[in-house]
Amino acid sequence: MEMICYSAVKQDHWHLYIAKTERGLCYVSSPGATIEELESKIKKHYPESILYRNDEALKPYREELQEYLEGKNREFTLPVDIKGTVFQKQIWEALKKIPYGETWSYSEVAKAINRPAAVRAVGAAIGANPVLVTIPCHRVIGKNGAITGYRGGLELKRYLLELELEGNK
Repeated sequence: MEMICYSAVKQDHWHLYIAKTERGLCYVSSPGATIEELESKIKKHYPESILYRNDEALKPYREELQEYLEGKNREFTLPVDIKGTVFQKQIWEALKKIPYGETWSYSEVAKAINRPAAVRAVGAAIGANPVLVTIPCHRVIGKNGAITGYRGGLELKRYLLELELEGNK
């Protein structure tokens, strides 16, 4: 039985839940998610887990995420512990290579992993990213420059892209 702790991150009008295993951050919710949604997502990937609140254990993660959302921090240094397919993990690793303040298209991500025809699969893997913001899936936009779907909502995606653009000036 795996113990997974969670906490809430509140910054301006964003309210997110975060969760971690003993190995690292395993989930960042969409803004406004309920505790029931958090439990459901955790059970999906960790069916034998027990989820409990532990604000102290997640304090460094909360602080790092809050500093990022405030534009005081450009990268995440704390460990993550995410579950996914080999392909999903390959995509998530590619996302980490997108520089702060820059964007790639879905096709550029597909090319980065030497699978240029896998654009739709890339989109699905990006949508399955369990740790929003931390793995920067918000930096992926449509080929035409359009801001496209985001599990965290388009409002958060726009906010993050603008925040990073400002931080690069």
